[in-house]
Amino acid sequence: MKRIGILGGTFDPPHLGHLIISNEVLNAFHLDEIWFMPNQKPPHKKQSHAINDGDRVNLLKLAISGHPKFKIELIELERSGPSFTYDTMKILKERHPDKQFFFIIGADMIEYLPKWKNIDELIKLVQFIGVNRPSYKHESQYPILFRDVPNMEISSSLIRKRLKENETIQYLVPDSVRNYIKENNLYGS
Repeated sequence: MKRIGILGGTFDPPHLGHLIISNEVLNAFHLDEIWFMPNQKPPHKKQSHAINDGDRVNLLKLAISGHPKFKIELIELERSGPSFTYDTMKILKERHPDKQFFFIIGADMIEYLPKWKNIDELIKLVQFIGVNRPSYKHESQYPILFRDVPNMEISSSLIRKRLKENETIQYLVPDSVRNYIKENNLYGS
């Protein structure tokens, strides 16, 4: 049975933190692949995406290119409305009964788990893997595997802010992502 890690997010834009976390989890838990899953509308966020879905997917393709175990799963972009993990995992388990899924979340989401839709059923569908984030705890009443990863204060919102203020994002995102953002005038660059 293939072991698949899933990293969901807005990836608006994808950055080195996403890649480092994924690589750390992939190797620490001997996973076969990591599927990056851009979401349609995260239930816990109020604002919409800063760029369109096509550009987010293109940036993600560029970010993961060159890593043979990194893939993109577009299931949440195929559906409309809020992207609830429970609904997504039910569909993925039906489509891929031969795969075991591990859902990667930051410590900020570990604290938020009690508020997730159908969390008691969700933990039967997927094994959560938590990773540390500064200022958040990783204790939970739910069964979560945990991986310490290098602490990085990199976020998509930081990158968007820097681009808006005409500051550098070099070494925060892969060069291919930075070039695509610049060539397509994304985020006010």
